[in-house]
Amino acid sequence: MTNDRSKKGFWPLADPAAGILDPVLRKRAGITIELVQSWEEVVGPDLGQQSRPLKLLWPRRAHEDDPFQPATLIIACQGFTAMRMSHETGEIISRVNAFLGFAAVGRIKIEQKPVALPIVKRRELPPVDATTRAKISHSVENIEDENLREALQKLGQSIHAEKNRR
Repeated sequence: MTNDRSKKGFWPLADPAAGILDPVLRKRAGITIELVQSWEEVVGPDLGQQSRPLKLLWPRRAHEDDPFQPATLIIACQGFTAMRMSHETGEIISRVNAFLGFAAVGRIKIEQKPVALPIVKRRELPPVDATTRAKISHSVENIEDENLREALQKLGQSIHAEKNRR
């Protein structure tokens, strides 16, 4: 998003809100809004829909020279999901660390509590003519992973629609 007010159109409310909320979340919970927003992608749709990251607890350092120690990620979930998460702790830690780009999390603490799921309205893909749709499908047909192939088709369709909108 640019701050150029001369462009017409609407901006997603999430863009300016993320800029405001991210520093607050980072200070209060030690967590970034990107992790919260991408939680379902990080841990997978099954666990992501039934849990949410609450905060990162960083160990206190007595001196500036103390070595880095990873944080504890506190996750809210309920019932059976808590048991599944406890069995998949190592995998979740690896995925979160890969998402954050460094070994930030060393352990996970699960808090069993109701998880208020945010209502996320999925944007519909912009319409694309049959010829373009066929080109996009042909360009990704050799990709074996079905989820990746579908994601790339959606990306291609969105890029094409964006180019035509200009």
